[in-house]
Amino acid sequence: MSIAMNPRHLAVVVCIGLALLFALPVQAQQADRNKAPGFTTLPRETRVVLMPTDIELFSISAGGVLEPRADWTDAATKHFKTALIERKRRLGVPTLELSEKDADELDEVNALHGAVARMIAMHHFGPGFFNLPTKDGKMDWSMGAAVAPIKKITGADYALFTWVRDSYASAERVATMVVLAILGVGIGGGFQAGYASLVDLNTGRVVWFNQLFRASGDLREAGPAGETLEMLLKNFPLTQ
Repeated sequence: MSIAMNPRHLAVVVCIGLALLFALPVQAQQADRNKAPGFTTLPRETRVVLMPTDIELFSISAGGVLEPRADWTDAATKHFKTALIERKRRLGVPTLELSEKDADELDEVNALHGAVARMIAMHHFGPGFFNLPTKDGKMDWSMGAAVAPIKKITGADYALFTWVRDSYASAERVATMVVLAILGVGIGGGFQAGYASLVDLNTGRVVWFNQLFRASGDLREAGPAGETLEMLLKNFPLTQ
């Protein structure tokens, strides 16, 4: 199956393209650029619902084709959920988690977040020629009324969305990389990409956003998965 035929695969390709062409490292992002105008920190006693992480892992074939690995994705989902539960104690606000039934019902909203996040990465954190004049350099993005069902189901004030894609070179890919390196040709191996967004459920506005693009990390293991989450939540707007 070609990558172009599958939207999930295309999302990974887009993220890798963003990283290689123009994405700023997480460490270089200015904290103010990660926040919507007028937003500073979470109000005390506000409630945040932790949305299930939209996560998928791939193996890269010798020819560079992304092949989904359900077993890796299942492991990464468990590790990331555990890391998020541990991390919530440091968010400084009451948090909620969705039931499995509610999570299934809100799956389309989670998918929408991935699309909005890619637009933010491209048009806000990308090079100047991708900036939208109507935004005037501000992080002014919204998921609109699509988040209303989350508010209705949970009663929360904000939702924390996370989206992660990770890929790993197969043994055949590694062998190809070695052979081509001997011939003086370099090709890439695996890549990790992620987004985290804090969304106001009353307005749909994305009030805080962070991104991660790198050629390291391993979500198949608990420790590295926790480290990835820490990177994604860097500069999270804690209450004062």
